[in-house]
Parts: sequence; C-alpha cells; structure tokens
Amino acid sequence: MAERLELLRGVVHPWHHDHFGHMNVRHYAPFFDDATYHLWTRLGLAYSVMQAQHGVHLVTAQATTRFVRELTAGDLIVIDGTVVSLGTKSCAFQLHMRHADTDAVHATYDLIEVFFDPQTRRSAPMPDAVRAQLDAWMRTQ
Repeated sequence: MAERLELLRGVVHPWHHDHFGHMNVRHYAPFFDDATYHLWTRLGLAYSVMQAQHGVHLVTAQATTRFVRELTAGDLIVIDGTVVSLGTKSCAFQLHMRHADTDAVHATYDLIEVFFDPQTRRSAPMPDAVRAQLDAWMRTQ
C-alpha cells in the first residue's frame, strides 16, 4: 500500500472567512487545485514533461469536495493525496485537507483526471509508462 504524498501547506486567513466566521467553501477549491498540480510532480510525472514525453496532458473531469470540519483564521493546513484507481483513459485521486497541528481531516477531495490529446482535443489512452508510474503509487483504502 502506497504512502500518501504531502502536496501543499497553507494558512487560513481572515479574508477566507464568510459571515459565519469560518473558511467559506469557495476557498477550498484553490487550495485543492494547487495541490493537484504538485501531485503530478510528486508522482514523478511533472506537467512540464508530460506533454513533451507522452503527447498528453490532463484535464479534470470530476471533482467532489466533502467538508468535514470548519477552519478558521490562523489554522495551518496540509493537503496530502494518493492514487486510488486507474482506468484506460483516466485516473482517480483522493486528497485530504488536514490540520497541520492536530492531523484532523477538515475536507476531502475526490478527483478524476482524464488524459487529453491537445492535437485532437479529445480524451486519449493513458500511456503505458505513465500507468506504471501511477500504479506504483496506487493505494487501496
């Protein structure tokens, strides 16, 4: 079983608050989106070489956020993630937003990314070398 990879650290600021005094749902998306960019590099498949070496890049087909606990100004967060499944043209990840001090999960992010051929503007098969790299990080949980 593969380890979860640390992808991003951040701080909840007062401007992330809504009128209820906690981080508004609109601010979770940028944290998770930034973490997803780091995910590919941590997996050894940087975006900067994906298209040049394999002729594809990835697009998000589905993203589902589950809010578990509120966050307030001054909270420090850590986002980690792992590969949870592989298809023929897609892969799925699960990211956790945790409190840096307590390790409590505050939100989860289930993500499906599709391999995309920029020439045809259509989905493309997952390259075998990419599949092998992702499979090494697969976690069943």
